Amino acid sequence: MQKSVRYNEGHALYLALLARKEGTKRGYLSKKTAETNRWHEKWFALYQNVLFYFESEQSARPAGMYMLEGCSCERVPAPKGAAAGSAKDAAALDKQHYFTVLFGHEGQKPLELRCEDEVDGDEWVEAIHQASYSDILIEREVLMQKYIHLVQIVETEKIAANQLRHQLEDQDTEIERLKSEIVALNKTKERMRPYQGNQEDEDPDIKKIKKVQSFMRGWLCRRKWKTIVQDYICSPHAESMRKRNQIVFNMVEAESEYVHQLYVLVNCFLRPLRMAASSKKPPIRHDDVSSIFLNSETIMFLHEIFHQGLKARIANWPTLILADLFDILLPMLNIYQEFVRNHQYSLQVLANCKQNRDFDKLLKQYEANPACEGRMLETFLTYPMFQIPRYIITLHELLAHTPHEHGIKSLLCIVSDRVMHDEVSDTENIRKNLAIERMIVEGCDILLDTSQTFIRQGSLIQVPSVERGKLSKVRLGSLSLKKEGERQCFLFTKHFLICTRSSGGKLHLLKTGGVLSLIECTLIEETEAS
Repeated sequence: MQKSVRYNEGHALYLALLARKEGTKRGYLSKKTAETNRWHEKWFALYQNVLFYFESEQSARPAGMYMLEGCSCERVPAPKGAAAGSAKDAAALDKQHYFTVLFGHEGQKPLELRCEDEVDGDEWVEAIHQASYSDILIEREVLMQKYIHLVQIVETEKIAANQLRHQLEDQDTEIERLKSEIVALNKTKERMRPYQGNQEDEDPDIKKIKKVQSFMRGWLCRRKWKTIVQDYICSPHAESMRKRNQIVFNMVEAESEYVHQLYVLVNCFLRPLRMAASSKKPPIRHDDVSSIFLNSETIMFLHEIFHQGLKARIANWPTLILADLFDILLPMLNIYQEFVRNHQYSLQVLANCKQNRDFDKLLKQYEANPACEGRMLETFLTYPMFQIPRYIITLHELLAHTPHEHGIKSLLCIVSDRVMHDEVSDTENIRKNLAIERMIVEGCDILLDTSQTFIRQGSLIQVPSVERGKLSKVRLGSLSLKKEGERQCFLFTKHFLICTRSSGGKLHLLKTGGVLSLIECTLIEETEAS
């Protein structure tokens, strides 16, 4: 009679405790029993190359364990018998993800497991693949090689440190020797210096000659330095620096004036009109105030911060760094773009509001404020649009008079290019959309959306779709096609336009399906050549 295999149960329980706390992978899995072929949910914990399973996560004693040394794990499809039962149960089981653990020796049935999450299943398969004592030995060998390499580096550093220490000691000895030589030389110089009493008995003519020589040396030095300073003042570098300084000072003055204009716009028009819109008989609505002024108050706050930064940098003159200040404005470019796009609409809303006599009378009262200097509200609404182009011009002028070796030049180039790129790209996109909208005879309202970005255009062949050997109605066209037709197509980020070209060369949108929303479309590629 064959005896059962004995094992240390205490050590197995200790390993199970470590697996519960420090296991490589832990969680609930469904395990298929070999006797009844039924699935039971167990809590599994993988520690090194031993897989424990418990009745639940709170169980202290394991229900069983598997030695994974020499085994393999792989994903398998759902078994055919797993879908037995009701349709609801079958649908639930189809969503399970199955994998099996195959043991290396014969006579051992594979361990069949499943889970509900595909990512969790992949992690279990990968963890079981790596649960091998041989892999641990390989990893230990790699770590030992790294340890030996680090020990060699430490020894080398110690040797180098000892060499440096000896060199420092030798240098200290050499310094002490040089100091003693200097002391000896100073003593010798003191002995060789003539007696000071002879200077009192010096001839008056010799004193006069020495005074003249001293005066001539001073005059020659002053003349030399004057020539050096005059040459630098007339040099191209000095001229470039003067122009650069003038550009910076003009920029500070223009920024101060710009902040003042925004202050007048907000405090003399925006805020009083908000208060008027909250009165019992408002001459204007809050929505109209928001439409007219939009985000002008935010622009004012932003430029007040920018102006304070400029004044702080000028206080540290001539050390001046401006690139990081302009970098603050880059994330805010969409604020200016939004204001520019809304400008025409704001003027239209303002014109409609002026039809109200009470509002027109109140607006004239605000415009009579001495701070406005006789300027109308329409004039102040144009000021925020001119600042970004002014910055672009100023940056390019500043770059033209900044030396190539100056560290700020690369930063200013980056800021200028990013500002110019954002402005030009949006402008070109709007122009392209409007050009396509004018090409279509009926027009297209979706192209007036500024967030609509053009991608590409070209001619495509529209073919009839076939269902069960019969021609069916083509979804892209208004009629059921019996032959192929050429279409002029335009692709945007949100829509796809399909047009037909008349004999005169004009484009017409298809009456049905001419404008397709890409959010609601599904692209299907048919690989059959027929």
